[in-house]
Amino acid sequence: MLSGAGHTTPDTLITYYLELTDPAQFRPAFIDDPALDVRAMPNDDVTFYRFMYTEVGYQWRWRDRLLISLDELRETISQPGVSIFVLYVQDVPAGYVELAKHGDSTEVAFFGLRAEFQGKGYGKHLLSFGVQQAWADGTKRVFVHTCNLDSPHALTNYTKRGFTVYRIEGKPMPARYQE
Repeated sequence: MLSGAGHTTPDTLITYYLELTDPAQFRPAFIDDPALDVRAMPNDDVTFYRFMYTEVGYQWRWRDRLLISLDELRETISQPGVSIFVLYVQDVPAGYVELAKHGDSTEVAFFGLRAEFQGKGYGKHLLSFGVQQAWADGTKRVFVHTCNLDSPHALTNYTKRGFTVYRIEGKPMPARYQE
């Protein structure tokens, strides 16, 4: 086991695949607070996107989108069916959710909060917004995956919103997460 990003890296990467297949399964948890606002992010604002990706994901070892050029990133997040929403708390960007439509399913591709906004219930609010948006856009299924490198609260947040685990996969920890 190696240390990094404030915690020990396990030897095995365990990935949980979850889904909602009916809007009736969804259990939203919104916070009624006028200081919170969720806004669509323009898909071509790659500098802001990279800032949010880094701020939200660095502690969880998100690296993939830091390894590609800004042009590649622009192309990736500008694909048809990709929607990005930023949660603001008193006009400060606190986190984001990225949705990617795949046929009649929608993936919660990236989701999280900046460190200073964690532990305040904002994650359940932002996830609820993202799932609600997916259903409003006509999806038939919302899916997501999380792993043992993500926030220790991620899996619980997903299951409390109604997601069910449909597959668990374990494999040796990839080298890129051991740095």
